[in-house]
Amino acid sequence: MIGRRSLLVCIAILFVLSACAYPISKGLRKEAERGPVFTSVLKEPGAYTGSVVIWGGIVIETINHKKGTEVVVLQTPLDHEGEPGDSEHSQGRFIATTSGYLDPAIYREGRKVTVAGKIISPEKRKIGEMTYTYPVISVREIHLWQVRKAYYPPYYYGYGWYGYGPYYGPYWGPPFGPWPYWRY
Repeated sequence: MIGRRSLLVCIAILFVLSACAYPISKGLRKEAERGPVFTSVLKEPGAYTGSVVIWGGIVIETINHKKGTEVVVLQTPLDHEGEPGDSEHSQGRFIATTSGYLDPAIYREGRKVTVAGKIISPEKRKIGEMTYTYPVISVREIHLWQVRKAYYPPYYYGYGWYGYGPYYGPYWGPPFGPWPYWRY
């Protein structure tokens, strides 16, 4: 019985920790549950004004004005933790507006953000020579994700020698070196 009880406690702790990992507050997530998907808003940008959404993507540009800051974002789907995916899965662009100041050095091109807020009236801008209709979100919460860097641990030579020919020598991991892992 003690083993089963310990297992249940561990599972409960994992659920609590996984619930805390999502960067947007629980109340706002509940509001956004029935919000429209990004592709629907792109098709009819004015039809969803006032809807609460949670979108994410990669920062293209951060522009500061007297009234606040605009962050132009290349939308990408969010994973189960709310982190935006890679740019090749993008379905378009959107603008996140906030009344406060966001530093362009921090919210710089290439950084990943998750944004929660209300859809306001769309805005038309040029991308090259084409006119693009941007869905615009009035930000209630914004989360900037940390940059991940690959870290390669020092070589491990282990015991003995490995193989003959071009691979002759001390064995030090997978085919050509140790596996990288992500460091924050």
